Parts: sequence; C-alpha cells; structure tokens
Amino acid sequence: MTSLPEEVPCLLMRGGTSKGAYFLADDLPSQPALRDELLLRVMGSPDERQIDGVGGAHPLTSKVAVVSRSADPEADVDYLFLQVAVDRPEVSDRQNCGNILAGVGPFAVERGLVAAGETETTVRIRMVNSGDCATATFPTPGGRVRYTGDAEISGVPGTAAPVVIEFPAGTAPLLPTGSVRDEIDGVPVTCVDNGMPTVLIAATSLKVTGYESPRVLEEDVELADRLRTIRLAAGRLMGLGDVSGATVPKLTLLAPPRGGGAVTTRTFIPVRCHTSIGVLGAASVAAGLRIEGGVGAEIAALTPGSGRIRIEHPTGFLDIESSLGSTPDGLPSARRTAVVRTARKLFDGTVFPRSAEAAPIPPHPLGGQR
Repeated sequence: MTSLPEEVPCLLMRGGTSKGAYFLADDLPSQPALRDELLLRVMGSPDERQIDGVGGAHPLTSKVAVVSRSADPEADVDYLFLQVAVDRPEVSDRQNCGNILAGVGPFAVERGLVAAGETETTVRIRMVNSGDCATATFPTPGGRVRYTGDAEISGVPGTAAPVVIEFPAGTAPLLPTGSVRDEIDGVPVTCVDNGMPTVLIAATSLKVTGYESPRVLEEDVELADRLRTIRLAAGRLMGLGDVSGATVPKLTLLAPPRGGGAVTTRTFIPVRCHTSIGVLGAASVAAGLRIEGGVGAEIAALTPGSGRIRIEHPTGFLDIESSLGSTPDGLPSARRTAVVRTARKLFDGTVFPRSAEAAPIPPHPLGGQR
C-alpha cells in the first residue's frame, strides 16, 4: 500500500455557515480509499470531540473541499465536496455543499488556479459530486482576494465581502419522483432537487410546531424514528437507492414565517438538526415553495412579483433568488437560482495527520452524538 503523506498543505476556511479544510487535489492521494483515510486522520475522526484533528466536532465543521483545474471547457475548476463523519470512520461524496462552495472561488485564486481580476473575479465551478455548475463572483481589488466587506449573513458574526453564487438551471428533474406531492408513512411530502435532494414536510404533520430549537428536536426520539422512516422511503422514491449510510436526502420541516420571511424551516442532516440551513438545501426549499400543489405552497407567505424568497432558520434567515419555468410535459423546472454568501480565510499552512497508531477516543458515557 502506498504510504500516506506525513504533512499536507491546507487552507482552513469558513464558507457560508460551515467551516472546512480546503486542499488541492494534487496534494492528496489519488486513490479514494487512501485519500479518505488521510482525511479521517486530518479531521480527527472517529471521535465525538475530534480532539486530535482540525475538525470542529459537528457535521457543519467537519467538511473538506478538494479543488483542481477543470478539464471541462465550461468550468475553471472542479470542486469535490467530502463530508467527514465526526463519530464514525466515514467519508461521503454523495452530496454537494453550497456553504463550502462559497470558499472555492477565493481558494482557487489563492492557490493560483485562476488569475484574479483587478476589481472582481468570477470563477466557474464544476461540482464533481453532482456534475452541476455554479459561478462565484467576489471582490479582488488589485488582484488579491478581499475578505472584508459589509455583507452580512445569518449564523455568522460580523460582516465580510460578498460572494455572489449563481446556479444555472440543472438538467436533473426538479421533482425527482415525478409528482408534486407524495405520501410516505401517512405524511404528505414534496420531494425536490434543485442542487440538493430535499424532502419538504409540514412540521405539524409530525406533531411539532417547527419553531422548536434544534436541540429540542434532536432529543425527540419519536420524531427521530418518523424522520428516519420517511428519509429511507424518500431516498428510494427519489432514485437515490438505499440512503441508510448517506446524508441525503435532507429533510426540511416547514412552518409559517415568524420574522417577515416566506417560511420557517428546520433541516436535518440527517439526524442532527441544522442550526441554520445549507445553501443548496435552501435553493431546493425555495423552488419547492413555488410549486403549485406542493406541501410548501400552502404554508409559505410569498411576495407576489418578487423573485426573492427569505427562508427563516434557527439562527436567522437566508435570501434566495428563485424562479421557475416548466418542462415540455408541463412539470415545474428551475429557471434561476442565486444567493449571496461570504467566506473567510482562517488559516493557511500545513496540517499533520495523526498517526495510524492513535486509537479513537471512546464516547463519553454521559453523552455523545446520535
């Protein structure tokens, strides 16, 4: 077996409301099994505290971006997202991450993959996980990435430079089940994929309000069992197969807005309740709210004539520009999706993976992740 490197160049960044380690593909083993073994050691998994790595002991802070120049003439760079499990020795490539995506353009400039413009730079990004594309535009005065600015996003303290991310209309069907509404375990759902496979559910149909805190929802054992049943069935209906070991589809509970937005959300990834909402998950929710006859349409308070949808979440809101068209057979399809995010460079240097001899720390007897 090829030995793993003892040190790897790494850029630690906050992207949106997530945090992750960004790597050049050339700096990691080319074999996926070796790459994943290395990343587990880098992040400190499996260990609920990730005390012996750079992971942050939560799915939102145990993420990796692998970036390289793209061979696709329609893209500048390829971006592979990897979710590193906290308490299990697992690395998953079965989903995209729109928050970590916010840092990919700046990272590409930092590493010389894309030349910076004199005032701003647009980077065309191919998301390897799904084959979809996005463009990220951000300020680069004097040919250097600027991270400071006055853009503010909920879930992140302070302000930073805006990163405008636009997603072209995808080729995958917006309604992967072919139906505006399905019923799973007696619960009406709308299954949507506008960059992230997502199942929309009215919170009241699961005997919760949708305004509970993430912690309260995570501690609801009955709710967890219902959500697991729905997610496994939805995965099959959406053509994803057996999703018992995957983090998709996401499940989003919907309730009427409380803060002037269009809807209140609680999203599960898959058993932890997100403290905010992912960008691509929000893109799918926004599109789903516009689908006539869907679960979200009867809950959301949409502003007529406006392309912007404000999605409320546990720590604030996220604004999505969203519009729909229709397919030749009359089904709804995504036309335009755009969002403003921010990113910040936290650390640029070398990470030293823990040795193979370091045994994982057992869970604390009084607590741990589900």
